[in-house]
Amino acid sequence: MPRSTRSTCVSPLLGLPRGVALLLSGVLGAGVLGGLAPLDVQGQVPGDIPFESLELENGLKVILAPDPGATAVAVNLWYDVGSRHEPPGRSGFAHLFEHLMFQGSEQVGEGEHFQYVERAGGNLNASITEDRTNYFQTLPPERMNLALWLEADRMRSLQITEEAMKREVEVVKEERRLTFDNAPYGGTQLQAYYYAPYDSASCFAYAHSVIGSMEDLDAAELPDVQAFFDLYYSPNNATLTVSGAFDPQVARELVQDYFGDIPRGADPPEVRCEDPFSHLPVEMEVPDPNAQLPAVWISYGAVPRAHPDGPALSVLGQILGSGQSSRLNQRLVREDQVALQAGAFATLRLGPGLFTLLAVANQGVETDALLATIDEEVERIRSEGVTEAELERARNQVRASTILSRQTVMGRAEALQSANHFYGSPEAIRTQVEAVERVTLDDVLRVANEYLTPGNRAVVRTRPGTGQEDHR
Repeated sequence: MPRSTRSTCVSPLLGLPRGVALLLSGVLGAGVLGGLAPLDVQGQVPGDIPFESLELENGLKVILAPDPGATAVAVNLWYDVGSRHEPPGRSGFAHLFEHLMFQGSEQVGEGEHFQYVERAGGNLNASITEDRTNYFQTLPPERMNLALWLEADRMRSLQITEEAMKREVEVVKEERRLTFDNAPYGGTQLQAYYYAPYDSASCFAYAHSVIGSMEDLDAAELPDVQAFFDLYYSPNNATLTVSGAFDPQVARELVQDYFGDIPRGADPPEVRCEDPFSHLPVEMEVPDPNAQLPAVWISYGAVPRAHPDGPALSVLGQILGSGQSSRLNQRLVREDQVALQAGAFATLRLGPGLFTLLAVANQGVETDALLATIDEEVERIRSEGVTEAELERARNQVRASTILSRQTVMGRAEALQSANHFYGSPEAIRTQVEAVERVTLDDVLRVANEYLTPGNRAVVRTRPGTGQEDHR
């Protein structure tokens, strides 16, 4: 049986104990080939990555980041397609293709993509979010051509059969059962990240889950699935990044040879999302037979990642709910001992994002008490602001995590892709840390008062020990 990739359609877990970890899940150039202009990236920037960019005549964007000191090469392909591009009735299609892209193409048999890369001494995977799908592999430098050939072949000639589609639909459905439907706090997570905070009438793009609904997956028909592929998995809707130990001239030639003759596709329609938070405030309760303790999620309507307030919201999330020294952990877990776990973070997307606070209650603590204590801490920041020491600690955390994340060839490739996708240019890798370091105490106070208001939130409570409702 061919293997299927495990989806990573939510943000990384925050290191919680088993059974609670899912609660804190969330699922970051120009010219034509031959006219390449290397960019000046010699400034002293934390985690800086020298790179070159170009664009093929068919619209494929290419970012090359050679590193003479590397011992491997990463080939990383992002398609500008995620659950935000799915229309009503088609939820889960982008997630389905995270799996289908490994089911064979004109020159590669079913499941052979894995075999080719692993036999060459490499590793590979794929992931999907609301805003993009990526396919990535790391290989020895001399096998860069293999990864490029594999990616080009499935972009050009993916074989979508009825048998493969039905099989992968069942794989995705089982993944949903394991990750959400039968997992503690899974239904709460779906409500808090998608259904409750976003208005489905005006912003369906973010008001449905990445993993898809059982009904839509069951209703999938081969012509509709093929049409989805034809629209979104074309060179003009993709960015290819190569990072690590390679010769840029060789990479240019291989990219042209493998991808240059793939036809340009139609330009996908713009994603519609208007007044996503106009229906707020919302409060609801999710019954959950798999949860042992009550929990509260609070999702405030926020801004896209590239918005000027994004850095201040990220800093606020660090101060309020990231790590042992965060305010929520200090108050809820250590001092009052009303919560087993507590956290906060900005979930900023290509479109309107969220600012989320959450906590799992301690034994015998009701959600009303938990919510009241969280609200007290939020109000304290809204009235008093944060300290210079807290602000500096948050800056240091961002700087350290940025530098650490760019230590590997794949980390550098992902950083360039993220900068290009969310900020419009790979050059944004040079300004992301700088933007955070410019955040002031007044900025943090201002965004807390602007976004963390009672009228701009969805409160979702987990009621343990009872049957689950349909979480779409």
